[in-house]
Amino acid sequence: MSASVFGRAAEPVTIDIWSDVVCPFCYLGHALLSEAVDQFPHGSAVQVRYHSFQLNPAFPVGEAVLADDYLARNYGMPKAQIEGSHAQLAARGAQSGLDYRFESTQMINTLDAHRMIHLAKAHGQETAMVERLFKAEFTDGLNLADHTVLADLAASEGLDRAEAAKVLETGAYEKEIRADLAQAKQLGISGVPFFVFDNKRAISGAQPLETFRKALDVTWQDRATQPA
Repeated sequence: MSASVFGRAAEPVTIDIWSDVVCPFCYLGHALLSEAVDQFPHGSAVQVRYHSFQLNPAFPVGEAVLADDYLARNYGMPKAQIEGSHAQLAARGAQSGLDYRFESTQMINTLDAHRMIHLAKAHGQETAMVERLFKAEFTDGLNLADHTVLADLAASEGLDRAEAAKVLETGAYEKEIRADLAQAKQLGISGVPFFVFDNKRAISGAQPLETFRKALDVTWQDRATQPA
């Protein structure tokens, strides 16, 4: 039967996300968007694409320190301020099923973690890898600068551990990561998470669930008004 009987096949609604795995708001934003897509009547027609962003690209590769110690030392944040901020975010996260354990969260250079996301993308496991890295960072307290940890996490999501280890050893996907970073700069993205719907409208930050739902509705309505 000719496809023209039903008209042209609709392309998926694309949502491009710039995020970093050490960004607690990115974890929450990811969860909220996932909720919105699950509630969206056309959720099966949504494609989410992740792009690399580094909040702290100057942090020494391979090193790790407790995030709270890093915030106190580098930004002069009092302990009470840090704890208050964590408590508010943990409460919001709990509403979306997230278990933040900030006392064990580590600050690292995330370049190698982004390599694992690009590897997973090549095997159709992008979202699962992103979610696993977030959980590893904010719930499990794992050191995502450690190549053994990263290779194990990749294997836990069904990827080949030897391939993951080789990616880390050789510094693969550098071109793809740099392209993501360059595109973020071109778009003027200075903070994450940052969401772009169908290359038309953007949402910055872990906004309320209703904001993501509205963006999906409006994006779909835009599709409906476009000529076939």
